[in-house]
Formats: sequence, C-alpha cells, structure tokens
Amino acid sequence: MGDAGDEQFMQRAIELSLHAAVCGDGIPFAAVIVQDGQIIGEGWNRTIVDHDPSAHGEVVAIRNTCRKLKTRDLTGCDIYTSCEPCTMCAALIAFTGIERIFFGTTLEAIIPHFDLDLTGLCRDLHLPIWERHLPAKQLMAVEAYKAVNDTFPKKDEEQ
Repeated sequence: MGDAGDEQFMQRAIELSLHAAVCGDGIPFAAVIVQDGQIIGEGWNRTIVDHDPSAHGEVVAIRNTCRKLKTRDLTGCDIYTSCEPCTMCAALIAFTGIERIFFGTTLEAIIPHFDLDLTGLCRDLHLPIWERHLPAKQLMAVEAYKAVNDTFPKKDEEQ
C-alpha cells in the first residue's frame, strides 16, 4: 500500500477518533484494521459509554474485526491508529498477529492530557511482577497451574 492509501486509512482513524469525542462514547482515539488494501474493521474509544477502561480504540477495532471474521488471528492485517498504542494495546496487537502498526500522534505528545504517568507505567511493566509499583502476591500457584495445564488446548488441538 502506498502513501496515499496509508494516509486514507489514517484519515479514517482520525475521523473516528473525533467521533468518539463528539458522541461522548470515549476519548478521541480510534483505529482501523486493513487487509489487502481494504478496511475490514474499525473501532473508537468506548471507555466512557461502556464503563470499560479497556475499551481503547485499538481494542474495540480488534474485537469488532475478530467477531466479524470469526477468528482470533489477524495475520496479514495492518492497524492504523490515531495515537501510538499504549502498552495494553500493543500487547493485544502482537497477540493477534497484526503485522504493521501505523500511528498518528505519539504517547509522549498526549501525556499532558492524563493524570497517569504513562512512561513510568511502561517501565514498571517491564519489571518482574514482584518489583512493580502495584503490590502483587501469588496465591494457590499449584492449583492455578493445574487448572490451566489440564484444560488448556494443546497446540495440535487448537482451532
């Protein structure tokens, strides 16, 4: 896809981000999922209307696309997002197999709009869980492992 197509997809993400803010669904962030030069899914931030702090534009776009295609695998797709993905969204993008990220503004540029230290949060998440700012305590490790290990589909059984 050339620059003109890339800009068209980014323009759509920006339009959707404005929609999120104007309609009151969430704050102004949005994303579109593109495969073979066609938009196959889109979403905007719905954190306010859904009372869901995880309903970021990228998350909503990925949820909508996966439901539409009845898959969890978005290999071969690109995501165009109005802002650089946060750590949560970047992890989700990686889990789905999306191959390229195109973004508008940076997290650094929008930090003044938040009461949260996004830079410190990202650094914190790279530490072992025991060393992070938010206290964590492991409980019932053996039982939890057994529940996952005994019921999780084996690689050759996954659909």
